[in-house]
Amino acid sequence: MSSLYAMIMCAIVAFSAIILNVLLTLFPNYTTYIIVGYLAVLVTGVSYATGYKIYEISTRVKHRKKMIREITKHINPMVIVWDADFSYIDVNDDFTKNLGYTAADLMANKDYLRKVLPADAFQDNLQAIINNRDEEFYATAYDGSKICTIWNTSMIYTTTINKKTTYLLMSIGPNLTETINMKSELMRYSKELAESENKYMLSMELAEIGLMLKEPGGSRFYISEQLQAMLGIEEEFISSADLRALFHPKDRIIFDSFAGSTGNRADDKAGQIHSVEFRAITPDMTYHWFQFRYKTMSNKNVLQASIGGAVIDITKEKEKDSLIEKMAYVDDVTQIFNRNKFMMTGEELLAWTKDDPALDYWLIVIDIDGFHIINDTCGYANGNKLLADVAAIITSCLTEGGFAARIGGDNFAVLIKANGDDELPVEIIKRIQSDILSIHSDSLETHSITCSAGFCKMSDGKDEFSKVLDRAEFALSLSDGTRSSIIRYDSTVHDKIIKGTEIEKDLTKALENNELVLYYQPKIDLTTGIVMGMEALIRWIKPDGRIVPPSEFIPVAESSLLITKISKFVLYEACRQNKKWQDIGLAPVTVSINLTAIDFYQTNVTETIKKALADTGLEPQWLDVELTESLALKDIDHAIQQMNEIKELGVKLSMDDFGTGYSSLSYIQVLPITLLKLDRSFIMYLEEDEISREIVSAVIRIAKSKHIETVAEGIETSGQAQILKQSGCDWAQGYFFGKPMPADQFEEFLRMRQNHPAEV
Repeated sequence: MSSLYAMIMCAIVAFSAIILNVLLTLFPNYTTYIIVGYLAVLVTGVSYATGYKIYEISTRVKHRKKMIREITKHINPMVIVWDADFSYIDVNDDFTKNLGYTAADLMANKDYLRKVLPADAFQDNLQAIINNRDEEFYATAYDGSKICTIWNTSMIYTTTINKKTTYLLMSIGPNLTETINMKSELMRYSKELAESENKYMLSMELAEIGLMLKEPGGSRFYISEQLQAMLGIEEEFISSADLRALFHPKDRIIFDSFAGSTGNRADDKAGQIHSVEFRAITPDMTYHWFQFRYKTMSNKNVLQASIGGAVIDITKEKEKDSLIEKMAYVDDVTQIFNRNKFMMTGEELLAWTKDDPALDYWLIVIDIDGFHIINDTCGYANGNKLLADVAAIITSCLTEGGFAARIGGDNFAVLIKANGDDELPVEIIKRIQSDILSIHSDSLETHSITCSAGFCKMSDGKDEFSKVLDRAEFALSLSDGTRSSIIRYDSTVHDKIIKGTEIEKDLTKALENNELVLYYQPKIDLTTGIVMGMEALIRWIKPDGRIVPPSEFIPVAESSLLITKISKFVLYEACRQNKKWQDIGLAPVTVSINLTAIDFYQTNVTETIKKALADTGLEPQWLDVELTESLALKDIDHAIQQMNEIKELGVKLSMDDFGTGYSSLSYIQVLPITLLKLDRSFIMYLEEDEISREIVSAVIRIAKSKHIETVAEGIETSGQAQILKQSGCDWAQGYFFGKPMPADQFEEFLRMRQNHPAEV
């Protein structure tokens, strides 16, 4: 266009010169008028040419502004284009969305500009404005809120009309408010703009910023030229598999988290920005840290992308933040991630699995067997060295992009993509166990290093990642000290234990609310039919009247140590009730109570019994303590010592359920018992089984030879009672003579039997 302008000027001058010569020749007497006319024509021509030049420049300016407006529509950060004197202002949609101002608002009220641009933008020194980069600035939105950004300003082009130069500037600033809240230091953007004179097009190069977009339903990503250079990619499209291969093996799980996004997440608000950080290989064959800030969309962005955003090289920032990162997320001893980082990563992955049922992960919890012993015998320094070695082994075994962390003590946790492979966690655990066995150290040479693991699927945890971890840890707890165990979470076992926990809570309240009561079952002298004793049996009667059987709550009580309180209640209540019946004139009988292994081996049981007798006033000969055969034989020497101490008080000792444990008759010779109870499993077949009768007879004879009385339990028929009486059995207990009864009913039973003994 400038050459056309020169041609017009030359034509005007040449044509006017020819006209002047002709006129001077034809009209020599009118020279003055001709010259004046010539000058007028010449001035008119020049003015026309100059006006054309101004029109040409104005048209070009309008064209460039229109082109800039179209380009800025596709820029995610906020953009404002403005003349140095603010006679022209334009903004993109992202600017209006974040700050609430339109270009018309800014043109109408220049005070708004001072709220959205830093003070440096209003000085006369344009170079200073352009040089002022990477400084944090809080813009005031239309609603008064503060939006943190970093304005980077570049001069797009200059235009001079009538000796007046217009400078068109472009400021680009991302909304960093969310990032500021999450990180202590802003990721700095560096952006440069340049003008292409040959094509009159504006090209934008954002230093160290690339674009990555994924097509909807596709398996490939669009990679911008800048990102191609950053990652060493030669084509603008790359498959998901090839792009994933560029990620660091330990960060591929992060790739999976965003690559699987569909943009249809229930909690994904429109325009919500997500941010992930990862390591990827670069052309110099080293790994750099990158940040990917992206949105998930539905066919409404550039290239109809379902995922789109900017990738920034944050390696330098990572180096600056390494100390803070290490303090917050890296374990000091093992130099792998800690529990905080593990929980953050797990929660993010769980969010993605909610979108895609096919996407699932395994969570593995690993524990070093007997680690406390190593700490105690080898010292904490060697213990820490072992932790570091185990951490290195675990991370080296995660070749498929798994994530590992030390979550506390000698516990490690691993996340790995399931890929529909139910055998994968076991394979990885066995690989880790095998490598751990090979750990050699002079300080640990006397120890065999093993580890156990519990695992479950991410989908087992429902809506909370903490529940997933709880269930994997629950599976680990089921190893019960077994070395090198590998246990998968079992919901059935888990529910059973949860039920036991609920029973434990209710049982604690039951003890406080006096819901536990004693029932009494009579023991009959087979010779006279008189009641000689009774067994105190615990019952739990809930406020609604429902009776909870002992088989349902006693095992829970034993595992929670509530059994100690229950046993103390049984001891005191049985002694108190028996003394009360004696005081009201009923014939004295012996009351039997049962002791558990916890009572017998972990408490000063002799002193407890002695105190109970003293507090209730019951004479020792009217108390019988029953021990099971397996309990007594658990630690035979200690059992004999404890039993002798109890017997010295004058209390009777019975062996309950004889024949169901080790069944060694030789122990009768060494255990200081006064009564032997024959288990009902021998009694129930007496009438039809000759062998059962011979066994019972033999046991009774041996007991009598040691001056030990015998009582048979579980008698339900007259025939059974007759056989036992003929065999010389002393006492009998069973439904044939009486069921367990509450105290008031048993009192009536005692009164009746004093006057009317049972017929045997």
